[in-house]
Amino acid sequence: MYALVTGASSGIGLQYATELARQKYDLLLVSNQEKEIQEAATDLANRFGVQTIGLYKDLSTENAAQELHTYCKENNLQIDILINNAGIFFFNEYVKTDIKRIELMLNLHMKTVSEMCYYFGADMKERGFGYILNMSSMSAWMTMPGISVYNATKAYILNFSRSIWYEMKPYGVGVTAICPGAVDTGLYGLSDKWRKVAVGIGVSMRPEELAKKALKKMFKKKKQYIPGWINHIFIFLVKHLPDWFIFLMIKRIEQFQK
Repeated sequence: MYALVTGASSGIGLQYATELARQKYDLLLVSNQEKEIQEAATDLANRFGVQTIGLYKDLSTENAAQELHTYCKENNLQIDILINNAGIFFFNEYVKTDIKRIELMLNLHMKTVSEMCYYFGADMKERGFGYILNMSSMSAWMTMPGISVYNATKAYILNFSRSIWYEMKPYGVGVTAICPGAVDTGLYGLSDKWRKVAVGIGVSMRPEELAKKALKKMFKKKKQYIPGWINHIFIFLVKHLPDWFIFLMIKRIEQFQK
């Protein structure tokens, strides 16, 4: 039984891989960071005594999911756990963002995730067993200028995952959308100071803590998981934020990134 983890060379993806290795799952680790993914695969194999494969691949390319599925078939790798974690983040006004960067996010967050679920989900359905974890975000409920594309793609992942949960559940396959708030990685570009503050007040979560809790929900085949009680409150509040407050938040976020 292999677990396939995308974006596994660092951050949350590496923590997913580490926790799965600790539970003795063999791993296919995929990342667009060639050196780092090989180092991660070697380290986890040595530490936990599992089989690991580190595969360098850009998952934002046109046929990335199909090519990865073909690779698994050709190498007799049965994927029973699929962790769609690879993603990017940027904070910028939409029309001032390079169109290539927008296309990259759309491909990586929506097209590739959808196709990964299609190819590997079909195999799981045929076998009558499997788990799929898709990384959404609390931002799926937000309308926040500066991260308009990120929000929209995470909303797609959330609704897509919840919809196919119904389709796959009768065949023994779980599909779980994970919707964390901020996670203490370098993804958001915050300074060390503000990262510590965010963790201290419970707004941000350590990636190793998120990985453990998210995998538990995945193995229980939960439809979605929002970690942290404060985030449940925040989702309710964010729907009623006045416009002046959103403009203020934009200025604050820009200051935090300095």
